[in-house]
Amino acid sequence: MEIMTPRGPARVDVDEGEADRLLLVLTHGSAGGVDAPDLLAVREAALGMGATVARVTQAFRVAGARAPGPAERQDEAWLTVIGELRARWPGLPLVQGGRSNGARVACRTARAAGAASVVALAFPLHPPGKPERSRAGELRGAGVDVLVVNGDRDPFGVPDAADAARLVVLPGEGHDLKKDPARVGEVVAGWLARHLG
Repeated sequence: MEIMTPRGPARVDVDEGEADRLLLVLTHGSAGGVDAPDLLAVREAALGMGATVARVTQAFRVAGARAPGPAERQDEAWLTVIGELRARWPGLPLVQGGRSNGARVACRTARAAGAASVVALAFPLHPPGKPERSRAGELRGAGVDVLVVNGDRDPFGVPDAADAARLVVLPGEGHDLKKDPARVGEVVAGWLARHLG
């Protein structure tokens, strides 16, 4: 489906879970897409639990841009998408998340979206080689519990455990989390189980 945002159309791929007990909304990083191995593994794990999964290709990517532009504009477009999805699946607990830049968006907008929690895959703590430009404040400011799954070889850094409700660091993984995506799915499934009772 397509959802019009103030920044142009966003594309949403939806897989409805059989139990329809949770709405999980995921998005990509700056230059990637919603078919990244870790996002697909999380989708499969969540579907196996009966969740409905929406993978959002943000408006800037639909328009062909490789960079999201100002955070305020990206967040505004994201919240428009979330509003539409919540209207289509009312009453379901919302967990939102994404990988890399998408994890940042999910953290920044969690409170405004009414999310129960956030799944942050490969959270980019800082630009490569620039640890002084930390984005830990986005994790701390989410206002809801955040699960962070990062690789120990991520050049964007690994957040501190104190900055998230749960931090899982996967050995041997880089920023793409593609060595063992099924493990990423397992970790997220354990996190989602708390919202499914």
